[in-house]
Amino acid sequence: MRWGMVIDLRKCVGCQTCTIACKQTNNTPPKIFWRWVADIETGAYPEVRRQFVPMGCQHCTDAPCFEVCPTTATFKRADGIVDINYDLCIGCGYCIVACPYLARNIVFENVPYYAAGLIAPEQTQAHPDRIGVATKCNFCTPRVYAGLASGQKPGIDMDATPMCVGSCIANAMHFGDLDDAKSNVAQMVLANKTARLSDDLGTDPHVYYIVE
Repeated sequence: MRWGMVIDLRKCVGCQTCTIACKQTNNTPPKIFWRWVADIETGAYPEVRRQFVPMGCQHCTDAPCFEVCPTTATFKRADGIVDINYDLCIGCGYCIVACPYLARNIVFENVPYYAAGLIAPEQTQAHPDRIGVATKCNFCTPRVYAGLASGQKPGIDMDATPMCVGSCIANAMHFGDLDDAKSNVAQMVLANKTARLSDDLGTDPHVYYIVE
């Protein structure tokens, strides 16, 4: 089993719904995004084109962040997900420098969204275990495995699928088992022209982009 994503760039409209869905689901603090959409402009006037590219942790097979972590806080799960053990992380930031995808952050204090301070929902949903440590996308691991435990199929049943995928209004994002030749994502990789970000670095990302 190797969880991964396929993102169809032909369909993404840059609405940032996945960004907000991820932020709400994971209760990330101000200015911290585990998922975001890059707005890229190419060409020269009047032949200009905009391309929207959903970004986040690529869950690499050969993850540079894993190699530089001095405490083994960053680890690779058997299912291919790169995750972080907050109890082991010392907040050194090596992984942030090593990651070529700008997918990691460290928050050193619980900053409120409003000048008046932390409101009740923020206090209730705060994650003190994430202060002073590296954080990033984990493919909504708790959601995926809660769904599996109840007999649902990730990538097909939305309650067992990363929230960003389920929230996509253009059906551009897909999730599933890349090692299962019959899975939705494996079939999409096979049937389409795909690319992976900075593939030349040899990181072997688990996120594929359909480019045409």
